[in-house]
Amino acid sequence: MIRTATAVILMSFASPALAEDFLLELPIDCDLESESCFIQQYMDRDPGPSSSDYQCSGLSYDGHRGTDFGLPTKADIARNIPVIASAAGRVVGFRDGMPDTGTAEDVEGRECGNGVVLEHQNGWQTQYCHLKQGSVKVTRGQNVDVGEVLGYVGQSGKAAFPHVHLSVRKDGTPIDPFDPDGTVSCNTPGDSTLWAETPIYQPGGLLDGGFADKIPEYADVKAGTADAVPLDPTSPAIVLYTLSFGTQAGDIIRMRIDGPNGTLVESDQVIERDQAQSFRAVGQRRRGNPWPGGTYNGSLSLIRDGDVISTMTRQITLE
Repeated sequence: MIRTATAVILMSFASPALAEDFLLELPIDCDLESESCFIQQYMDRDPGPSSSDYQCSGLSYDGHRGTDFGLPTKADIARNIPVIASAAGRVVGFRDGMPDTGTAEDVEGRECGNGVVLEHQNGWQTQYCHLKQGSVKVTRGQNVDVGEVLGYVGQSGKAAFPHVHLSVRKDGTPIDPFDPDGTVSCNTPGDSTLWAETPIYQPGGLLDGGFADKIPEYADVKAGTADAVPLDPTSPAIVLYTLSFGTQAGDIIRMRIDGPNGTLVESDQVIERDQAQSFRAVGQRRRGNPWPGGTYNGSLSLIRDGDVISTMTRQITLE
């Protein structure tokens, strides 16, 4: 269930007629309905100091002028997920060579990191940011087809997680591709679109999870390396962890570990405040005897207003 309001937000964007000559495909070659990628943040539609996405929910931040298609962890950069042209156009700008550091240091004026700008017909323009270092495959003046590979998803520039940031502009004005007519109705969101097929809206979810021998550091969870140490019967603990996005105050992260002898531990952890990304963990320490050999299953759920909106399972075998 998505939290809604009754307000209508009016913004000065393109009219519905402008969308008729321009449609977009996804800028990333992955399945948004799987665990391989997700939309972390949408364009901010709140004209004030707060933020709101086109669904009048919280997947945005103040002043955000694009859509962020993310990968679960930094380790996923190595998968070389293609960033592709959302529409046919001409390359009018690009940058490469910036590292995938994910920090704000030394990026002033280059917050986009490695990126590509495409010019389309009738004043439309798209920009693709935070590409992987050394991956940009196009040059200035080159014509590209829709779906053509521009580079790979990275974390260059000012980026807290690996993603491609897609900006859409019409005659220099930022446009929300999920609601380009400029009128957001919280009761009936998304009454216009620039997408050939509008991506599914996921109001939050579980990104990654696994088993570790201790409560991991948050940096290791985001890096995708928290499960780097294999567990065995002598491990000091069995811990199940998960990385989530778009959690809201009052959400519940339900976690359970079932082992060869039954349930090892289970916990409902209540989220205390809205968070773009966060992680939770639950586990049990070993006391004396080795852990029983066999299969251990981890069950993870994100629950909002009584509804399960995301689930994940993980499994290990101790020998």
